[in-house]
Amino acid sequence: MLQSHLGEYAALLTAVFWTITAIAFESAGKKVGSLSTNLLRLFIAFIFIGIYSQVTRGSFIPFDASAHNWIWLSLSGFVGFVIGDLLLFEAYVVIGSRISMLIMSLTPPITAFFGWLLMGEILTPQNLLGMFLTILGIMIVVLDRKSKNQNAAENPVRQAGKNKNKIKLSYPILGILLAFGGAVGQGAGLVLSKYGMQDFDPFAATQIRVITGFVGFAIIFIFMKRWKKVIEAIKNRDAMTRLSIGAFFGPFLGVSFSLLSVKHTTTGVASTIMAIVPVLIIPPALIFFKEKITLKEVIGSIIAVGGVALFFI
Repeated sequence: MLQSHLGEYAALLTAVFWTITAIAFESAGKKVGSLSTNLLRLFIAFIFIGIYSQVTRGSFIPFDASAHNWIWLSLSGFVGFVIGDLLLFEAYVVIGSRISMLIMSLTPPITAFFGWLLMGEILTPQNLLGMFLTILGIMIVVLDRKSKNQNAAENPVRQAGKNKNKIKLSYPILGILLAFGGAVGQGAGLVLSKYGMQDFDPFAATQIRVITGFVGFAIIFIFMKRWKKVIEAIKNRDAMTRLSIGAFFGPFLGVSFSLLSVKHTTTGVASTIMAIVPVLIIPPALIFFKEKITLKEVIGSIIAVGGVALFFI
């Protein structure tokens, strides 16, 4: 039973791991900044994977990877880790991990779009309905209606004579766009990962992606002259503890299990199961960050994840 559904179980574990890592990195990012968090978590993940590979494969670095593996997995690492995660981690700081991960539930339809663009896959009416429900669920959470009394109080001159409610964003537009950029990066990165990995070991494949991601962020730090921030972050014991936890459950276990999942099941099924993070993250957001969770947000989360599930049934 376990073997026949290995991909599905791996995807479920990935969702759990990503829930933990989202909370850990949000906390670390607010302490030392998202750039330092990105660089350090990749370095820590590289060490974790290297030790694991040394024990299981007898090689700290995947020298046995083919040119195809290195090229496509490196490209995947650049798109997913450097571009996608840079945007996502900034979103964590601006709008928080729970809302960021809800918007990240767009990843499966985005992945399907890249599948259509790169491999000619066709979207069915059911796929389109799933996409609509996913976006609807997100809109329920990020949009809010202000009463006309509130609008009049804020701007009585402009509101004079107006009876319609005004729709506004409940969260900063910058944060929403950053999270959406993260979803695009993850979707494209997943497609590139599956193509680049083929029959290669998922943990070793993740290490190639991590190496590329680390090099990419190191270059960014060189141009921005931010190495002093990294040193300050390393000295912050509390932040490093959170970084280590996030790196263990994120780039090490989470990303590796996501590749293990797409290796043993379809990308659509794997993406659907991984997309339950917005629901999984509600209880810890309530407990650890004392966030006020409204019924509207819970319903929106369920609709979004339900839409993702319908997209790949």
